[in-house]
Amino acid sequence: MDWPTLAVIIPTYQREAVLCDTLRSVLAQDYPAYQVVVVDQTQRHEPETQRSLEAWAESGAIAWHRVPWASLPAARNFGIERSRSDIVIFIDDDVVLPPGYLYAHARTLMERPEVGAVAGRVFDRMKLAEQKELEIDYLPPAAMDPGIAWYHLDLVHTTQPQQVLTARGCNMSFRRELFDRHGLRFDERFYGSAVREESDFCLHIRSTGYIIWYNPEAHLVHLGEETGGCHDIATRSLNYQMNFYHNHFLLALKNLTLSQNLRLYGRLFNCHVLGRPPCNKDGNPLKVLSRGGFFVAGWLYTVYTLITTAGKRGRLYAEKTSKAL
Repeated sequence: MDWPTLAVIIPTYQREAVLCDTLRSVLAQDYPAYQVVVVDQTQRHEPETQRSLEAWAESGAIAWHRVPWASLPAARNFGIERSRSDIVIFIDDDVVLPPGYLYAHARTLMERPEVGAVAGRVFDRMKLAEQKELEIDYLPPAAMDPGIAWYHLDLVHTTQPQQVLTARGCNMSFRRELFDRHGLRFDERFYGSAVREESDFCLHIRSTGYIIWYNPEAHLVHLGEETGGCHDIATRSLNYQMNFYHNHFLLALKNLTLSQNLRLYGRLFNCHVLGRPPCNKDGNPLKVLSRGGFFVAGWLYTVYTLITTAGKRGRLYAEKTSKAL
């Protein structure tokens, strides 16, 4: 059998030993034709990490690209434009791959011509018990409604193959055609942890005629490291709160109808501002008022972003990317 070529793209930022463990896991795969592309946004590594990355790069085991900025969607775009393959797979820099992982992604795209992207199953190391309790076979129909889908996709762990609306950024693959023929790219205006950037990208796949298929056999373990990564760990910080709402509203204003926008706003407000289930946040009036302030400010911030970046097609790092190339 002639297997398609694969590119495994790993954006990384401020990760050390766990990045090396991830790379060992990828390089241990027995797939016949794949390249590993590391887009490294870390300005200074620890000596042991530096030596390992240099050795892998010198041996040709990985393509190691260092860039002077930190943006998850921009790193994805950089990897797309620096790789050559039939299929592009994105994983995080803190994951463990089981044997046969690459075959599972490739097989789905080979056997199902209507599928343009594969969403793999993710086992979160810190939430295994919780995921078991939430496990279901199939998503409800509401999970295909862009206005409220996110609250179904985030809170369940499905066991059966099925069509889905989006994938998780730490485990997803795409036909190269989506990038080369259709010109799709990740929107670099998703800031901080870039929450919803992969969902925004997946919503654009609808215009190509392809569907997204969830394959639980294409699974991995997400370690959920508490240090490093393109995100702000301090979830109560001003930057985290602003970026969280900004990214949700950016997804909505770019992709959804008015009624879908309103449904997303309502669910976001009910859960994250009022603190009702499944968020279960403190209902203290002062805290609700504070969260409501971030909600409104996040919407205004998003409108500002759309106005000031008009005409850039979501590419904020294009010039820096071309220089790094």
